Amino acid sequence: MTTITRQLAEFAADLEYDTLPDDVITRTKMLIFDVTGVIVRARNDAESTPSLISAMERLGLAAGDCSVLGDKQAYAPSAAAMVNGTLAHSLDFDDTHAAGSLHSSAPIVPAALAAAEMAGASGKDLIAACVAGYEIQIRLALALDPTDHYARGFHPTATCGVFGAAAAAGRLLGMDADGIQSAFGIALSQAAGSMQFLADGSWTKRSHVGQAASNGLICATMAAEGFKGPDAAFEGQWGFLQGYAPNSDEAKATDRLGSHWETLRLAVKPYPSCRYSHAAMDGLVALSEVHDIKPDDVEAIEIGLPEMGRKIIGEPLEAKINPECIVDGQFSMPFCAAVVMREGQMGWDDYAKHISDDETLALCRKIKTVPDDQAEAAFPANMSGSVKIKTSSGEFETFVEVPKGEPDNFMSATEFRAKFDGLCAPYLDDARRDRLADALLSLETANNVGDVFALCQPGNA
Repeated sequence: MTTITRQLAEFAADLEYDTLPDDVITRTKMLIFDVTGVIVRARNDAESTPSLISAMERLGLAAGDCSVLGDKQAYAPSAAAMVNGTLAHSLDFDDTHAAGSLHSSAPIVPAALAAAEMAGASGKDLIAACVAGYEIQIRLALALDPTDHYARGFHPTATCGVFGAAAAAGRLLGMDADGIQSAFGIALSQAAGSMQFLADGSWTKRSHVGQAASNGLICATMAAEGFKGPDAAFEGQWGFLQGYAPNSDEAKATDRLGSHWETLRLAVKPYPSCRYSHAAMDGLVALSEVHDIKPDDVEAIEIGLPEMGRKIIGEPLEAKINPECIVDGQFSMPFCAAVVMREGQMGWDDYAKHISDDETLALCRKIKTVPDDQAEAAFPANMSGSVKIKTSSGEFETFVEVPKGEPDNFMSATEFRAKFDGLCAPYLDDARRDRLADALLSLETANNVGDVFALCQPGNA
C-alpha cells in the first residue's frame, strides 16, 4: 500500500496548473493578493520587523536575488522566505482554515515565492505550487486533530506549514516525487512552533511561521541536491503524526486528495486579530448598528466562544482585560471587542490608537468570555461566537455562526481591494498599487513572477 508520505509527495510533484479547477485558481490568486498587502504593511510597520531585518543583515543574508515585499533590498533565498513568512503573520491579518485551526499563506507563499525567483518560474507555476502547499499543510492539520495538537503546545500553522512550504518549493524547483518525499523527511526534523508566546506577548508566533517557510525551502533545496531524508515522515513510528498528536486520524491526510480542495475552505480576515475573535466582533458591530448602542451605554458584555478559542483569547481574564502590547491585544477578546465597540470596525492602525487608551481599557474590564454550547457545536467547521450586551436601556444578544471572510460568507472583490489599499497606501502610491493589484489578480499571465513582485518595492505615497 502506498504510504501517506508517498501519496502527498506524488500529489505535489504531479500537480499541474492546467488540471486545477477554475475556482481553485481564482481563490489562490485572491489569497496571494491578500497576503501580499499584509506583508508590505508589516515590512514597514510591525514592531518586530527592525530586529528581524537587522538579524538578517548581521548573518550576511541581506544580499541576494530574492524579494522581500515592501523592501528595495534583495536577500538570500532562505532569508527572503524567513522575512516574508514572518511579516505575513506579524499583523495576524492573514488567511485561516477553521477546521485545521491554522493559517496557510503565511508559511507557504513566501517559500514558494523564493523558490519561484530561484527558478525563474511563471505565475502558473507559482499558483500550482501554492495549491500543493495549502493542501498538504491543511490535511496534515486535520489529521493531527488541532485541539490535541494545541493542547500539547504546538502551533499547527508552523508545524504543518514547514511541510507545505517544502512541497511548494519542491514543486517549483522541478523535483519529482522521490525528491519531495525526501524533503518531507528532512522537514520532519524542522517541524516546530510553540504556543508559549501567549504567556508574555513575545514575537515568536510570527518568527516560527517565517522559520517554517525558510526551513521548507531549505529542506526542498537540500533534497534537490541529493540529501536524503527518511521515507516515512508522516506515518513512521517516530514520524510527524505519531510524535505530535498520537491520537491522529491518518486517513484525513489523503481523503479525496486531488478531488476535494481544502484550498477553497480558506478564509480571509476582515480584522487583524485572532480568528476566534471575529464572529463576536461581527456580532458586536451588528448589534451596535441595529440598536444604536454607544460605548458609554455598555454596562457589561458577555461573549460566548468554543472552548479552544476561549482558552486562547479569553484566559486568563486578568491578562486579557489588561493588554500591554500588540500581541496581547491580538489575542484578547475583551480588547478586540472594546475596539470594535468604539470604532465600529478594526484595522491595523487601531492597535497604536487603543492599546494604551484609558477609555478602551475601561471598556475591556466590562467584557468577559464564557463557554458557549452553540459555538462549540459549530466548531471546528466554524469559529462561531455569541454576544450579549447589557445596557442601561436593556439587553441585546446575537449569535454569529459564520464570521465574515469564511468561504460561506466570503469577502467581495471590493472588500478585498479596500483591505489591500488600506494596507499598502502608506507605502505604495496609487499608480503602483493599481499596477501591483492588476498583476497579482492576473498572475497566471506572468512569465516570471519576479516581475510581478518587483512592483511591491516602495513608491512615492
